[in-house]
Amino acid sequence: MARNIADIRNLVICGHGSAGKTTLVDALLVKTGAVQANPSVDAGTSICDFDEEEKHHKHSIEATVAHFDHAGKRVNLIDTPGYPELVGQMIGSLRAAENALIAIDAHSGIKVNTRRAWDEAGKAGCGRIIVLTKLDTGNNDLGQLVSEIKEVFGQGCALLNVPLGMGDDLHGVASTLSPPKEAADAAIDPQEIHEALVESIIESDEALMERYFEGEMPSNEELGKLMSQAIAAGTLTPIVCLSTKKDVGVDELLDVITMAALPPDAVERKAKKDGDEVTLKQDPGAPLAAQVFKTRIDPFVQRLSFVRVYAGTLHKDDMVHVSGVRKDVKIGGLLEVQASETTSIDEVGAGDIAAVAKCEDMHTGTSLGDVELPPLKFPTPMIGLAVSPKARGDEAKLSGALHKLTEEDPTIHLEHDAETKEMVLTGMSELQLQLVQERLKRRDHVEIETHEPKIPYRETVQSNGDGMYRHKKQSGGAGQFGEVHLRMYPLPADIDPETYATKDRFPQLKNSHYFEDSNFLWIDSIVGGSIPGNFMPAVEKGLLERMKQGVVAGYPIQNVCVEVHFGKSHAVDSNETAFKIAASKAFAEVFKKCKPSLLEPMVNLHITVPADNVGDVSSDLSGRRGQMMGMDNAPGGLTTVEAKAPLAEVATYARTLSSMTGGQGSFTMEFSNYEVVPGNVQQDIIANAKLKEEED
Repeated sequence: MARNIADIRNLVICGHGSAGKTTLVDALLVKTGAVQANPSVDAGTSICDFDEEEKHHKHSIEATVAHFDHAGKRVNLIDTPGYPELVGQMIGSLRAAENALIAIDAHSGIKVNTRRAWDEAGKAGCGRIIVLTKLDTGNNDLGQLVSEIKEVFGQGCALLNVPLGMGDDLHGVASTLSPPKEAADAAIDPQEIHEALVESIIESDEALMERYFEGEMPSNEELGKLMSQAIAAGTLTPIVCLSTKKDVGVDELLDVITMAALPPDAVERKAKKDGDEVTLKQDPGAPLAAQVFKTRIDPFVQRLSFVRVYAGTLHKDDMVHVSGVRKDVKIGGLLEVQASETTSIDEVGAGDIAAVAKCEDMHTGTSLGDVELPPLKFPTPMIGLAVSPKARGDEAKLSGALHKLTEEDPTIHLEHDAETKEMVLTGMSELQLQLVQERLKRRDHVEIETHEPKIPYRETVQSNGDGMYRHKKQSGGAGQFGEVHLRMYPLPADIDPETYATKDRFPQLKNSHYFEDSNFLWIDSIVGGSIPGNFMPAVEKGLLERMKQGVVAGYPIQNVCVEVHFGKSHAVDSNETAFKIAASKAFAEVFKKCKPSLLEPMVNLHITVPADNVGDVSSDLSGRRGQMMGMDNAPGGLTTVEAKAPLAEVATYARTLSSMTGGQGSFTMEFSNYEVVPGNVQQDIIANAKLKEEED
């Protein structure tokens, strides 16, 4: 039977690497009796870090789903990696939850991925709870850390408890909601926080506020309900202090989760049905609405599609509509997941999480039911490697293994380069691509060779031009004849193609085709049948093939409009092949007349470094054709530099930044836009492309 939605809590554990997230999840599972174990990340016996690469590196690489029951509530946890390049795992997981538990190492403080976790949780509409971990280590200044948290994340951040003793002397926590009369060794006097905290929680309820000022303290149940409302509104972010090593504050965190974390129906969920936006009725008896937020393919080739049910109930053996699939799909194995362990179940209801086994039609982001859930948006991977198997004959094996990896992580892309016959793997960073290589070797028993990172340049034009090409071939019997005349125009990336393709601009306009992925528009303005209509699909095919092949350096073309306005045919010798070739050749000829240029991908960089290293970063960026866009002071003597640079210049930036800052710097990188490559750099790229073509 499906659970009561009010008794479910879904939380994503996120934050920067090494903040103790996985250790905390392990501790919660053991504390609540969900598992019987003595787990340790360092010893490789963690419940959540069960993958071999995770055991080897001693940090999470993929999101792990687990659950426990406490105080009448079912709590679903999703433990996520803390490294910036693995952010896709966190983004997908946040879609499945209403709460983000953001872990901050009390000694190290706010890091780059702490900020990213905060921002992504906000985008996902999740309530946020901050957990200060590792209070048993180092000399921690709690007051300073809380001030920094409020400075970065807002004044709504408030301590729900304070540590008794610090470092080695840590022995407990004291509540700030129900403070003890004496707490001599508290890091901060809980009485100082109590009044402001309670008032901030109950200010939305006038009746409670009046009773409070008359001396009546609200009950924990009343405070919990109002805390949940304040968390949902974003006006309150509780801060909870703990140490898993000393088992201090873990019980208190459990109470906060069950008392104040948002239930599933606290967040409004919308979807599209027949093109119209609808609000989902989050009830087990409503029509089904669910979405796959994560895919895992385990070593035994069991495909697991992790599903969050928003409305209705999903049953084993149900026939369900799946987005992108014509026929309804039968739900086979339905599983409850506890890290690496699974248990068969018969159904999963609104608000809950389960996994569907062995369903090839489901992918990350797939919607289940008669509505379409919003798509999951992941960062664009920008660091590419050409890969090939070390052993001859392993090409098919490698291709299959890589496709499994791209299913599991949407921030890894795989393309087959038609020109070079290479497989190009693209990821968020060198580290992520290194982890891919390790997984291929261990799980799929395929070793690979890699080539230098491939930069996804593009070709375009900067002026108008026109021309033609006649393809004529006669070699006995029926020949080949096709002649295509066309005009070419630059097509700005921000222009509306429907507005551009009008009778005012193209008086003879008969038809237009727009291809969004390359911002390519082609116009059919043929009059009088100079190119018979049955050959126009072949003309289009020739144009599209040339768009993929490129003209000046072999890179795909974008931001171009082509008008086919005239041609000639032969009653006997004209055929589809002739017109395809003529269109492709005409495109190339005209392209060369239109000031062809190369475009390069630009990326936005968010670089956090010690303040003393800002000058080094600025100087280094200048040498990489980069531009500083701004700076912000960050807590702990750090500075965050906002910059923009060509991807080609920062593909291996991680090594340089580590060297400049003694390992204290970190950064995130995301695609910005394409810009024209400077002339001198463009000449080198084209020359190298031609040299490679000659060598091949």
